[in-house]
Amino acid sequence: MSLPAYAGLKDDVACLADSLMEGRGHARRGAVEAQAYLLRRFRQIGLEPSLQCFRTDKGVGRNILAVCQENPRSSHYILICSHYDGVGKLNGVVYPGADANASGVAVMLYLAEQLKGSGRNFIFAALDGYSERLAGAEALAAEGKWKLSLVVNLDTIGSTLAPPNKYRPDFLIALGGKKHEKALESVNTETGLRLYFDYYKSKSFTDYFYNRASDQAPFLCKGIPALMFTSGITMNTNKTGDTAESLDYAIMQRRAELIRNWLIL
Repeated sequence: MSLPAYAGLKDDVACLADSLMEGRGHARRGAVEAQAYLLRRFRQIGLEPSLQCFRTDKGVGRNILAVCQENPRSSHYILICSHYDGVGKLNGVVYPGADANASGVAVMLYLAEQLKGSGRNFIFAALDGYSERLAGAEALAAEGKWKLSLVVNLDTIGSTLAPPNKYRPDFLIALGGKKHEKALESVNTETGLRLYFDYYKSKSFTDYFYNRASDQAPFLCKGIPALMFTSGITMNTNKTGDTAESLDYAIMQRRAELIRNWLIL
């Protein structure tokens, strides 16, 4: 029997949210396990990863980067990123962090697989230090090694439990995506998602999550355009109930496909 299309996404989430990873707490043993897993996955995809190390108050953080340069006529790259660190283990209790943000990392890995061979330039980044004031994103934004034309951040993208499900469970929020609305809607004919370009129709929430609260923020401060794709926070976010079993992988797959189709337009 053939595996469902979303099997790869589900496997990556299950591994990253496994108790072995102990919630992937920043600068903790579980984060080291996650780093080893991500290095292996990039190599399986056929990309050679590298580490960018930085320091925080809790210790050493490590961004894992994989560069895919397939257009020699361009010196610009699109950065596709997601943070892999989570709440971790508190008082002996593991917070799995399946949606926040193993889901974003799984979609980033899916895109690395799908976009390799597209003839374009991408940087795929699993970021550390989200819990330490976006330290990993700050470190990468300060690097200045690559010319970035766009940043695509994937943050909490696997659930259907956020408020937009009142209308339809198959939704996707694209913050900063208003200027790309026509392009996103054009490729959405295949995936058929309900697209939102704000956060719960709230101007203040939209501003907070787009400009301050997630990993695109340091790049926006440097004038680099960015989109954040998310399915929103839920009652499980940053709690023990954020397990791999709580996600909707069929809809997560459709979200990943829409982003892929938009990136290769």
